[in-house]
Amino acid sequence: MAMTLYELAAADSSILFSPHCWRTRMALAHKGLEVETRPWRFTDKEAIAFSEQGTVPVLVDGQHHVSDSWTIALYLDEHYPGSSHLFDSPQARSYARFLNDWANRTLHPGITKQIILPLFAMLDEGDKDYFRSSREQRLGMTLEDFAADAEAALPALRAAMAPLRTVLAAQPYLAGDAPAYGDYIVFGSLQWARVSCPKDILAADDPLVEWRQRMLDLYEGLASAVPARAA
Repeated sequence: MAMTLYELAAADSSILFSPHCWRTRMALAHKGLEVETRPWRFTDKEAIAFSEQGTVPVLVDGQHHVSDSWTIALYLDEHYPGSSHLFDSPQARSYARFLNDWANRTLHPGITKQIILPLFAMLDEGDKDYFRSSREQRLGMTLEDFAADAEAALPALRAAMAPLRTVLAAQPYLAGDAPAYGDYIVFGSLQWARVSCPKDILAADDPLVEWRQRMLDLYEGLASAVPARAA
């Protein structure tokens, strides 16, 4: 029986944009596990009430349900050890844990500034009031004020990705010769920006563009099936 994955969607249910959900989608593909996607929106709390969580991803696997992308990745490797490992050693898991925290704390605030207004525009109408009020409370300002200096802040975001370029100058993936969960973590962040923002947060000559394309091509183009907003 296929698993079920609840994923965050825009007004158009085919536009799945959550960085955390993309981490899980790529992890499931990596392990060759079949999954049925259920588009979910911010205000559809009742649909995942069984998980006792208010956010996605939520993975349902038979009688089990697992929330949080990191926890799901650990669950997949523990319960499906016969398929390709997301972490092939304790050291690899520690490296991926670092990338998980680094992406959340360093990449996501900078990406949010670039995408928050176009992301707001593509949300389902029923989600917009919730999104605005919850984000403005968190930011301490309006969405418009937060995004006002987005263009000026873009170079700092690009500079923050320098460690990724250093690693990828020496190897094709962050994990080495083949992708693993660390790659899916960072790719989820860039995919979030790719499908949400009408401008590319990466410069055209950025080496990360080539890595992103390799990630988009994985698993028969799983991630490229959602078109870039800038296309």
